[in-house]
Amino acid sequence: MVVGSYSINDSREYIADNEVRGSNMSMSTGGDAEAQKKADNAAGGDDDYEPYANRNVKHPTSYGDTLFHIMKASLGTGILALPSAFRNAGYVTGVVGTLVIGFFCTYCVHLLVGAQYELCRRRKIPSLTYPQIAEVAIGEGPTRLRWLAPYGRKVTLVFLILCEVGANCIYVIFVASNLKAVFDHYYGDHDVRLYVLAIFLPLLLLCWVRNLKFLAPFSAFASGVTIISFGITLYYVFTDIPSLKDRTEVAGVHELPLFFGTVMFSMSAIGIIMPLENEMKKPKNFTSTFGVLNVAMLSIALIYAAFGFFGYLKYGEEVLGSITLNLPPTEILAQSVRIMQSVAIFCTFAIPHYIVFDIMWNRGIKLKLEKNKCTLFLKFEFLLINFN
Repeated sequence: MVVGSYSINDSREYIADNEVRGSNMSMSTGGDAEAQKKADNAAGGDDDYEPYANRNVKHPTSYGDTLFHIMKASLGTGILALPSAFRNAGYVTGVVGTLVIGFFCTYCVHLLVGAQYELCRRRKIPSLTYPQIAEVAIGEGPTRLRWLAPYGRKVTLVFLILCEVGANCIYVIFVASNLKAVFDHYYGDHDVRLYVLAIFLPLLLLCWVRNLKFLAPFSAFASGVTIISFGITLYYVFTDIPSLKDRTEVAGVHELPLFFGTVMFSMSAIGIIMPLENEMKKPKNFTSTFGVLNVAMLSIALIYAAFGFFGYLKYGEEVLGSITLNLPPTEILAQSVRIMQSVAIFCTFAIPHYIVFDIMWNRGIKLKLEKNKCTLFLKFEFLLINFN
């Protein structure tokens, strides 16, 4: 199951890869970079080192495994907001814009993976995590700026945290809005904030789970529920679909930022790219012409463009932030979609939250409080503040 951009396996890979980060990293920064280069040259230069050949992965993934992980990470619940994004752009601009954004996302990932390979070759290390790439890249840059290298890693981690926290906020609103659409039909209209409050304690308890393996059953259940709900949604989308003449081809420029923001949020899975590439049995197949990245991103861009196009064609200017909210409120089948999507998001909410918790608590706050007997209480307080 995916929550926005992460699955249970993706999170585990991310955390495992970040275990290698620490003060004893073999990567030097700042003035040490020059000494490292001189040592490399004295040893015969850095051209002889092949990072891929020196990777020791316990459980390497195949081409198909990695392709599945990227598809699963990118095809999250964000796809349900694509019709709304097309409303802000028009169906012509929407299709073209989605494909263009997909191209640039793919291109940027190629640059990132290429940068990692070159930095690993220079430093003679097999692989780097996303934050480490930022640190080492600055360390290999202009001499006057190399002192900023450690801050490059920290800034990258901050942005990863902000990305996940922001996504979690969206998921809470998503669950609350869908529950409101169902229960308001039976119990009258209530403020969506009451539904946010209602799911607060259950979500907090779920985020209390310390081990990812205990979340696996929830993720597996949510995956099946999501597939069923998508199928029902497509049934409604392709029933009595109207003509194109009633839809806007190109919308106003002032609405385009909303379109780009929605598509970028839905499509981007940059946080799991390096863990997946680092775990491949044949990493060269990741960025080759018909490699995992190109095949996955092309498929994702086409699926997103098609879903956004037909969803907007079906509901037009009346399409809401999530297409599930446009389904008939009185039909049991439509209500089941909203319930299933809410349950799916609820079951996997702790996964992206775990990444934030791992970075901020396990690798930050906890290290300073290991000898403090009130660590468990402080962990609860941290979870409470982070959720809010």
